[in-house]
Amino acid sequence: MGKIKEKLYDWKNRLQDRHMFSLVITLVTVIAVLGLYTYKRERQFKQTTENNYNMAFFELVSYVENVETYLAKSLISSTPEHGAETLTHVWREANLAQSYLARLPIGTEELANTSKFLNQVSDYSFSLSRKNIYNEKLTQDDLENLKQLHTYSVELENTLNQLFTDINEGRIKWGELTHKGSSVLVSQVSNISQDSFSNLEENFHEYSGLIYDGAFSEHLTSVEKRGLTGENIEEEQAKQIAREFIGNDKIKEINSNGLSENTDMPCYDFKIKLKEEKDKDNYIIISITQKGGHVLFMNYNRQVEAEVITQEQANEIGKEFLNNKGFPNMKETYYLKQSGVVTVNYAYNQPSENQEIVIYPDLIKLKIALDNGEILGIETTGYLNSHTERKLASTKISIEEAKKNLNKNLEIKSEGLAIIPTEFKTELLCYEFKGTIEGTEFLIYINVETGKEEDILVIKNTPNGTLTM
Repeated sequence: MGKIKEKLYDWKNRLQDRHMFSLVITLVTVIAVLGLYTYKRERQFKQTTENNYNMAFFELVSYVENVETYLAKSLISSTPEHGAETLTHVWREANLAQSYLARLPIGTEELANTSKFLNQVSDYSFSLSRKNIYNEKLTQDDLENLKQLHTYSVELENTLNQLFTDINEGRIKWGELTHKGSSVLVSQVSNISQDSFSNLEENFHEYSGLIYDGAFSEHLTSVEKRGLTGENIEEEQAKQIAREFIGNDKIKEINSNGLSENTDMPCYDFKIKLKEEKDKDNYIIISITQKGGHVLFMNYNRQVEAEVITQEQANEIGKEFLNNKGFPNMKETYYLKQSGVVTVNYAYNQPSENQEIVIYPDLIKLKIALDNGEILGIETTGYLNSHTERKLASTKISIEEAKKNLNKNLEIKSEGLAIIPTEFKTELLCYEFKGTIEGTEFLIYINVETGKEEDILVIKNTPNGTLTM
């Protein structure tokens, strides 16, 4: 033992004599630092890879959902023109789904079959769209094939939704899928039920911003801004309008954020603190248009702890609120419920001789708290852009004649008149038919002058609301 100690002391002394001791320490430190750096880089690389896979998978789910929606629309389309447009969408969405599927690190038989299915959908829809473009109607065999493809697309959508949830909640990692492959996918398929899918599908219908916009909301912007009436106002006038809209007795303080000029509608923006609000971070944001002093936007993000108000009650509360604020004849259309707050689209109903006509471009969106019915938000963009009393087109075909242009399998639930916007910033008066085919709900719009099928919407009834696609 003594000899070993002597050798160690001798080695240490030689290192000191040759200035090697500090060199060894430096070398050990460098190795440790390099090891830590390599470890961090490896972790960063793994995280980046994981994020890229998650993004690709989310996009895949989204595009598969679109494929299912457009296939459903293709089953009900009764004119070659609209059929060609719908099938072209199927072709495009299936191609995009394939591209994101190819980015995933899985080579199982199930994903190979998925790729094959998407390829078949893409090719078949493209061939049928060419058929429609040449003004040929689809045969019964074509429709049966589309029906089968739609059934498969629903099954695929269910499977991907379940798998996405497991990945998103950390129960499965991409590394596990890469190694386990087929067995993992099979286990996911076995876990799917209709109830679980109903609860999961809300993941793909949540929208950022104040509210889900609903049908035809992509056409809210117009150059003319027919509902933006009145003369320009000053900031103090806008502040007084904001006070009256919120209720002066509720306001503790109101601060101006100035005039937002570089927008579609220049507005005075205000931040309002309420007397009863204890959370210092909770306040109301409200925008008043410079032209006319209209309320364009208001939002209040308070916590809602309970849901005691039904959807029907919320709809009526919203209509009464709008009527009191100078927006009469508004009718609820679609809604989305999240965290105790329901956001409802209201469309203007223009009275006519025989019936009211739904004017979809004139939209107002409300956020309603389900604990006490308080209005937490409003957006009037569509209404201010479009609202005016329309001079209606003459109905050259009757509603009974319009029904002849519908898919023969459609079970009609309701019918009426509606004005819908077009991608060319124009409007069309149509017969609106709501109906079902094999459990799927649709809205079909038939032009009152030409009898042409102008649009088809799929109604999605989810646990959190009624949406359209």
